[in-house]
Formats: sequence, structure tokens, C-alpha cells
Amino acid sequence: MKSSNMLTGFLAGAILEMKKITWPTRQETIKYTIIVIGICVIVAAFLGLWDLLYMYLLNKFVF
Repeated sequence: MKSSNMLTGFLAGAILEMKKITWPTRQETIKYTIIVIGICVIVAAFLGLWDLLYMYLLNKFVF
């Protein structure tokens, strides 16, 4: 089989698979983006507070 036939077959298959994709609506994309940003902020706040507590304890008892 020639490489051009393989490439053509691959591209045809890729195009068929792309047609099967169900893309989210604009509202879904916005909702999911807000959820991801919210979770990132919560995790960052948790880790930041944990770090402050850890630094305080180290300064209080070790240094």
C-alpha cells in the first residue's frame, strides 16, 4: 500500500470521527469553565492556608 493511500485513508477516517463529536453549547462551556476556575481558587486557597500554618509552626517551634 502506498503512503499516499495510507495518508488519504487516515484523513478520511479522522474526518468521519470529527463528525461524530458532540460539541458543548456556549452555556455549557461557560458553566464548566466557571466550575474549573472555582475549584482552582478553592484548592489554591486551601494550599495557601496550609502553607501559612506550616510556616507558622516551623517558625514557632523549630527556628
